[in-house]
Amino acid sequence: LQAEDGIRDTRTCLVGSEMCIRDRSPCVPQGECVAGLTTHILDTANGRPAAGVSLRVYSLNGDRQCVARAVTNADGRTDSPLINPGDLSTGCYELEFDVGEYFQRSGDEREPFLGTVVVRVNLSAGESYHVPLLASPFGYSTYRGS
Repeated sequence: LQAEDGIRDTRTCLVGSEMCIRDRSPCVPQGECVAGLTTHILDTANGRPAAGVSLRVYSLNGDRQCVARAVTNADGRTDSPLINPGDLSTGCYELEFDVGEYFQRSGDEREPFLGTVVVRVNLSAGESYHVPLLASPFGYSTYRGS
């Protein structure tokens, strides 16, 4: 779904037995989606997926431009790829994860050390990338997943 500001919204819709990304892409049967850029977030302090974390993806190719935003689901994942394979251009990108807000909502009375975690990555067109974030209120790690 393209919002008025042109930023891709990663919500999905069900059509018959198929799950489709609402960005005018062709319908793909559920489970057969080929990733361009995906992520998931794990709450390592509490041993569970981090649900309800707002995140954004910015292209740094030329002017810094927001190309996707999403909120993680109950599994700590986005409902669809942040960038579809055909839309991924070679270049530098930033993923911003609002983990501080998540940890404040999680019931921990301590003020989180981390607010927004920014991960800068170099991506190549034609490749698939999965960028997990393992986070606690006081630290994080990431890697190129599969």
